[in-house]
Amino acid sequence: MLSDFNLIATTNRGNERQMVYEILFLLREELGDSTAEASKTRIRGLITAKTSVNPRETIAKLKEVLHERPYQFRYALRIIPIEKVVRTNLEEIKQVASEIAEGIKENETFRVSVEKRFTLLHARDFIEAVATNIERKVHLKNPDKIILIEVLGALTGISLIKPGDVLAVPKEKML
Repeated sequence: MLSDFNLIATTNRGNERQMVYEILFLLREELGDSTAEASKTRIRGLITAKTSVNPRETIAKLKEVLHERPYQFRYALRIIPIEKVVRTNLEEIKQVASEIAEGIKENETFRVSVEKRFTLLHARDFIEAVATNIERKVHLKNPDKIILIEVLGALTGISLIKPGDVLAVPKEKML
């Protein structure tokens, strides 16, 4: 597994190898990033990727490709941008989350979303560690920004995203 990934892609279990090839094709051929890397993780249905392009811009460009050529997406279910990767340690996560939370303006609301795999920590532990230091209003149903915590065992990816910044392929194909 890549330790410095900035994208997470999900697929159906058993399609991880095909998903690696698909994301590499999309990043290298469709977006022109010749340095892109991708690898399987020990988590079924999940791969990590690294692109030299800003991950949020990558998602926007992949949405364009999806609308123009949906047949390029055969295995991807979701593609998620990641800003920072840290060890799965609540203090490190809290520190990075505080740094990226500076991107939440005073009049904006936020939510903390946690997807955890291969950890004994509870989602509540992550939410409490992150949210207690952020002096902004919380809106669970319709936030302006989302602090996304993606736990992959020993590593955790953290992002500050808007609700539309995750590429949900099946949902986008229906639009």
